[in-house]
Amino acid sequence: MTTQTDNAAAALVAVRDPAQPTRLRRFTRYLRRHPSVAIGGGLLLLMILIGIFAPLLGTVDPTAIAPSRRTRMPSEQYWFGTDMLGRDIYSRVIYGARVSLVVGFTVAVLASVVGLAIGLFAGFVRWADGIVMRAIDGMMSIPPILLAIALMALTRGSVGNVIIAITIAEIPRVARLVRGVVLSLREQPYVEAAVALGARTPRIIFRHILPNTMAPMTVQATYICASAMIVEAILSFIGAGIPPATPSWGNIMAEGRALWQVRPHIVLFPAIFLSITVLAVNLLGDGLRDSLDPRIAKSL
Repeated sequence: MTTQTDNAAAALVAVRDPAQPTRLRRFTRYLRRHPSVAIGGGLLLLMILIGIFAPLLGTVDPTAIAPSRRTRMPSEQYWFGTDMLGRDIYSRVIYGARVSLVVGFTVAVLASVVGLAIGLFAGFVRWADGIVMRAIDGMMSIPPILLAIALMALTRGSVGNVIIAITIAEIPRVARLVRGVVLSLREQPYVEAAVALGARTPRIIFRHILPNTMAPMTVQATYICASAMIVEAILSFIGAGIPPATPSWGNIMAEGRALWQVRPHIVLFPAIFLSITVLAVNLLGDGLRDSLDPRIAKSL
């Protein structure tokens, strides 16, 4: 009798409560409440897949030159047409997704890490706050694109140098945001209680301050990613960014501007892909902002 009772109890425990939502159901519900996350995340995932599988999706070598087929209009053979050197624009646009995504994601990560360190330092070290913030304010008074152009003028064009230049231009935004969050959290009762109990500064930072900065930093990182893609395209468009031989959306548009009136497709297709990618990242950022904390919109 006891054995039967134990088996019945085990069976009841093993049966999942149908009213309890699964992870998939909770995720689906989250996407329904925040459609901008679903739309932005879906479009961004599509662009990431395009960049990853560019060798499979591309029809020909994006750097292959064929003067006999230059400046052709879109057709069944050349979906996006060809440029002045006869290169397939479709393949170049597909490979260009890699450059923009790598630049955007790398700049977002580097700027977030460095800006976080500077913001924590300025927020906790009172004597350094004024000095650091005066430097940050000075950098923020210059538009990121102008600062990136000035930095690129000091070095040669390459993907690495473009990433470094844009990162330096974007760090002040993160540092200022983190510093403001730290100053507000430092006055909270639980932080003051931890200080009164003798907790060391690293413990306070990692236990009480850092977790509360993740939400606004995540949202800010998405905006930095979108901004970095635009700045990279502008730098390449004006000849101060990635070398012309590298297929990037900015380079493709720069090559087609001279033929805009007669062959607008050379500029149109990379511009569409750039716009969709930036829109996807911004939609994702807006959705994360609303879902993580509705009050973040007022602080950004």
